[in-house]
Amino acid sequence: MKLQPIGHVESPLTDRASAPKQGDEGAPESWLVFAPEYARAMRELTAGQEVLVLTWLDRADRSVLAVHPRGDTTRQGTGVFSTRSPDRPNPIGLHRVRIHAVDGLKVLVADLEALDGTPVVDVKPVLGSER
Repeated sequence: MKLQPIGHVESPLTDRASAPKQGDEGAPESWLVFAPEYARAMRELTAGQEVLVLTWLDRADRSVLAVHPRGDTTRQGTGVFSTRSPDRPNPIGLHRVRIHAVDGLKVLVADLEALDGTPVVDVKPVLGSER
């Protein structure tokens, strides 16, 4: 299996401990910066559109199989496949974001809790109108 990053995140979030756990919990606007060879793939992305961004959570601990949800040790340990923990065997991040602007190879998005420098591996449209 070969996974090819298509770009990276530019964000003011640099410290995992202070980053929101979910994008709708106060994540700042961030840029998705695409590699030039993917310019055609992003051409139809437009402001106002909702997309799913898949990232590779490169600072995750891939040995973790269970966590206390939201870091609350009073809660029972839960298998990572039943949580949104970034620590997991294959640390793929899934983020539902809204595009605010497109500027060349950069896309400004809201509600992205990924850290600065996080590799972007794919972008897909949100289908349907519910949020």
